[in-house]
Amino acid sequence: MCIMPRDWNASVTVAAVIERGGRFLLVEEETADGLRLNQPAGHLEAGESLIRAVIRETLEETAHTFEPRALLGCYMSRGRSSRDQGDTTYVRFAFTGDLGSLDSGRQLDTGIVRTVWMSAEELRGCPERHRTPLLMACVDDYLAGKRFALDVLYTHPTSVAGSDASDAADASAGALS
Repeated sequence: MCIMPRDWNASVTVAAVIERGGRFLLVEEETADGLRLNQPAGHLEAGESLIRAVIRETLEETAHTFEPRALLGCYMSRGRSSRDQGDTTYVRFAFTGDLGSLDSGRQLDTGIVRTVWMSAEELRGCPERHRTPLLMACVDDYLAGKRFALDVLYTHPTSVAGSDASDAADASAGALS
């Protein structure tokens, strides 16, 4: 029998792994530990599908649109929550796809200092700057060619608060996560 600590939490996150010309799009963000690098990523919000979450997070953190094409993988790590310092298990769904247009007038999310493009080798050379060890795991899986069809993810259209007709259309098209 496993006894769960009282301050344990699970947090579902999404991340976009975007590569162009051998370089990966990252955000440099302010954290309690100083400036750190991460993929455009964030928390799943209430009533949101995984696909909609990664599209939203990429836009909020980079000011670019994003079209997910494949699930890269599902990753888990444990650590302290920056929100409440409780023990948290992070479950990350990482996607790869196409970076779209830039909204140059859009302000980046609070805490995001800038976007930056880095090669895998540059990233390997600065692990102390990574916000999470999942950053490099996602890059390595991308480089290894791991891809899963988006239809491996399913959200029942009536099980999510605030579901609407567009969610149902996404589900029938196999793109809802």
